[in-house]
Amino acid sequence: MATLEDPFEIGDVTVPNRLYRAPLLECAGNGPDAVETLIEELEPAAKSGVGLLFQGATIVQGEGGCAAPGMTRVHDPAFVSRLSRLTDRVHDHGSRIFIQLEHGGLRSMETWNAEYRRKHPELEQLAVSELPWQLRLFDRVGALSYDPHVLSTEEVYDLAADFGRSAAYAADAGYDGIHISGANMGIVQQFLSPFYNRRDDEFGGSPEARLEFLALVHDEIRDRAGDIPLVTKVPAETPAPPSPLVRRKLSLADGVEIARRLETIGYDAVVPVLTSVVWDMSIVRGEYPARAWENEALQEGYDAAFGGPVRKRLVALGNRVESLQYDFEPAWNEAFCRRVRDEVSIPVLAEGGIRERGQMDRLLGDGSSGTEPACDAVGLARPFYAEPRLGARLLHSSDDDPTVLCENCNNCTVPQATGAPGICRTPSVLRRRGVLEREGAYDQNRQ
Repeated sequence: MATLEDPFEIGDVTVPNRLYRAPLLECAGNGPDAVETLIEELEPAAKSGVGLLFQGATIVQGEGGCAAPGMTRVHDPAFVSRLSRLTDRVHDHGSRIFIQLEHGGLRSMETWNAEYRRKHPELEQLAVSELPWQLRLFDRVGALSYDPHVLSTEEVYDLAADFGRSAAYAADAGYDGIHISGANMGIVQQFLSPFYNRRDDEFGGSPEARLEFLALVHDEIRDRAGDIPLVTKVPAETPAPPSPLVRRKLSLADGVEIARRLETIGYDAVVPVLTSVVWDMSIVRGEYPARAWENEALQEGYDAAFGGPVRKRLVALGNRVESLQYDFEPAWNEAFCRRVRDEVSIPVLAEGGIRERGQMDRLLGDGSSGTEPACDAVGLARPFYAEPRLGARLLHSSDDDPTVLCENCNNCTVPQATGAPGICRTPSVLRRRGVLEREGAYDQNRQ
């Protein structure tokens, strides 16, 4: 049995409690204010007592690969060394911080962002294999624009080395661990997924070969950064569009087997995630973000990103349909996490729709529900946009069962397509946060 306040270990790093801030888009970029922006985004969670912070997806190459505007790149050791200010500030509060490494592949702005494509015509879309017919159809009807460069075998090795180099820079900057973005439709998931991966070299074909890229990333990080703890998301593509549109995808059983093999390879923890094969609302389930789409101040940014008013309206329509398909479900990754935890001995981290303290205790197996633990730590993402100092309420509240303020309305996520920061924009949530601030609900900070 475990409680939220109990410490646990990832590799040789002791995390002071089992609450973590899941990766979010910080949109800090690499400019002169980037480090200060990241401190402003992340330090409040550490100060409020959150045991582990995952800095959101950072890109391992100097060009391309960003899934959204403003993502931070960590290919330059001079820049990454400046991030020691961030890691020092987090450590001052007794928390741990891991950095998430990513490349978007076909999810990158080179594919979907019209203005970015216009300004960077020289950038290639990196693909694991030739496009599946479904994406060729999207291209043919003009929904997306594909002109991919399929990675050669040598380029796959080079990309893995980029992950290794960035991990080494991060270790030197004081990060406690590395988080590989293995889901959310980025390039790592594209290697793992039979929907995307139809290679005929050592990185494709069998399920074992599709896992070889993550194995190579592990080896590169170990060679360059030593025994720094290594975590990755593990996808199961069960919410993907149904047959006959998508027949080749990762089943739940496939996801469990990937997690089991990752432990054998040497990963120190896994985060099982139900996701789709395409970029949709499967990872941000909830309401259609009407307020965000109707925001007059964002219309010009939407038009630039999506290629004009007509395509903007089409994207908004798709968003509305997806909100019906992916209705909010509390702790939607729980069953997947339970199956993985039955098969591995490394920590299993759960996130996705976790919103109540009692729910967290149940997932951790505190004995109140009579069920076995589903995970070893619980993470929240969007709720930290709504309450940057949320940890104080969840860990120290006098309330028997505190619940987060986040309404899962997704008004925080859609504006990020324009480069807008990830903040809560919902008046009812902000009003309630103001009341809690005046009541001192966030003042029980760990110094």
